[in-house]
Amino acid sequence: MINQYRTLLKSGVQEIVIDKSRFIGYAAPISNEEEAVAFIEEIKKKHRNATHNVPVYIVGERNEVQRYSDDGEPSGTAGVPILEVLKKEDLRNVVVVVTRYFGGIKLGTGGLVRAYTKGVRVALDAGKIILKKMYETMSVTVDYTQLGKVQNEILQHGYTIKETKYDEAVHFIVYVKLEDVSDFKKQIVEWTSSRCELNIVEKGYLTEIDGEIIIE
Repeated sequence: MINQYRTLLKSGVQEIVIDKSRFIGYAAPISNEEEAVAFIEEIKKKHRNATHNVPVYIVGERNEVQRYSDDGEPSGTAGVPILEVLKKEDLRNVVVVVTRYFGGIKLGTGGLVRAYTKGVRVALDAGKIILKKMYETMSVTVDYTQLGKVQNEILQHGYTIKETKYDEAVHFIVYVKLEDVSDFKKQIVEWTSSRCELNIVEKGYLTEIDGEIIIE
């Protein structure tokens, strides 16, 4: 598994009008190709009377699957520009459909490229680009005499405490970036003078926006 990747937080939709043509951009995070195809079919059904429904998706940790179509627009003026935006943003596991209702004014090759590029960008803005980063969730168990010190050290060193549990001891559940795990273990031992219990709860991707973990 890769350490991190960029994708979307949620589904997004936004409409723009260019020379009387309506462009409606749809974007969504997906987990696999089947979800991408289902999303595209849903939009096509919703806009069955549209002039064009241009679909593009990228799936896989290393963008193994990339699909696009111009859906009747001149070759290279719709699907490829949308795909290039997704690749430039380094996005993974994302599907986009830009729907067009022709307004009577031809845009020309360059105009179409610019219009579809703008259509996908407003959709991505609506869906909110996020970072999925690999973390280990760790449990740090200490006695009550160490509660304040350990809590302060964890927070002051930039780690995020998911929750704190209290029973016969104190259990801090902490999010630790994969590359920081070794340092974190050494620091915990130092802060507690080895009077602690440290366990890995789970490992997985967490959502970051502007460097901050979003606890979902």
